[in-house]
Formats: sequence, structure tokens, C-alpha cells
Amino acid sequence: MPVFPGGKTYHHGDLRNALICAAVGLATEGGPERVVLREAARRVGVSPTAAYRHFEGRGELLAAVRDHARRALADSMERAAARMPGADDTALAAETRLAALCRGYVAFAVEQPGLYRSAFGTPRDPAEGADGDADAYGGAGEVRAFTLLTDALTALGATARPPRAARPAADAAAWSAVHGLSLLLLEGPLRRLPAQRRDDVVDSTLAMVVSGTREP
Repeated sequence: MPVFPGGKTYHHGDLRNALICAAVGLATEGGPERVVLREAARRVGVSPTAAYRHFEGRGELLAAVRDHARRALADSMERAAARMPGADDTALAAETRLAALCRGYVAFAVEQPGLYRSAFGTPRDPAEGADGDADAYGGAGEVRAFTLLTDALTALGATARPPRAARPAADAAAWSAVHGLSLLLLEGPLRRLPAQRRDDVVDSTLAMVVSGTREP
């Protein structure tokens, strides 16, 4: 009986989920390019014809992998925030949570590069329009990782005295910072940095994200 990530096994009657588990395994190994419906079917132990009863094609399977990867990314962020000790100062606690969420974002990218690339690099359905995520930046609210950053920035603004709204587009700016850093660490010149130097770059970037929320 085939075994999938997390120790799950395939049982007849749950083929769709079994195919998604197999595809997630493929993406973990090699990113979205590695995900092929026929290969997922082979790993499950069924014919491609059986797989096509659940997915019209590779794009639909990749969309399922993308959704899984995005949930895993947000889970990584929340775990990082949960590990941080509490603080009596509400402003400090809000800053600490924002930084921890960002750190969890980058950590997921570094530790799970295949899934991270699958979260944002999958082919898009032409029916969704040019953006794929609908309404460009406005549609980013569908991505829980982005929502976590937005909520953290809102909470941080509420701790100011007097309370203030976040800077315009601060959520998109924070996302851009951690996403860009993640890509540089994965595929750009920063991928060759030794571990300590990489940690320094991450710390400095997160410090800038947090300080950028404060009043000038």
C-alpha cells in the first residue's frame, strides 16, 4: 500500500486526496516543475485514466498543491509567533509578533524550497485573468500569510499612543520585503551565504520591516 508524506496511506475511495498527497511529495522534492499528474498516479498505484477522473489536468493538480503549500507557509508563520515569549509591553509584544511571523515566512522558504516555490510559482488558469490571484494586490487577502501580516500590522498600529492606522500599503511592503528576501536566499546571490551571515541578513531585514511601521 503506497505511503505518502506524513505517514498517510492510500485507501480506495479517497483517490483525490491520495493524488494531492503524492503531488505535494513531488513538489517538496523538486518544486512545481516536478508535479506531473501521471507521476502522481504512478506513486499512488493507479492508472492515469483513474487520476483524470479527479483532475482535468496538471494545472488543476498544481492548484491543489499551491493551496496546500500556502497553508503550510501560514502554519510556519503561526508556529514561529507562538514560540515567542509574551511581553508585558503591548507595543513590544506587537512588534515581536510581526517579526516572528516574518521569520516564520523566511524559514519556511529556506527549509521547504520546493513547497515555497509551489505556493507562488504554479501555472495559472487563464479563466482567472492575468493575475491568477484575482484583483492583483487586492486579491492577496486570499493568501493567509498575507492576512497574518496585515493583522499584525493593524495590531501594532493599535498599540501606538494615540492609536494610528498603518502606513499606506504597509502590508504589501512587509510582504514584499520577506518574499524578496526569501527568493534571494533560495535562488539569488544570497543563497551562498554561510548560515551565520544569512541569519544576520534576516535579522536586519526584519528590523527594517518593524521600524518601517513606526512614525518618522
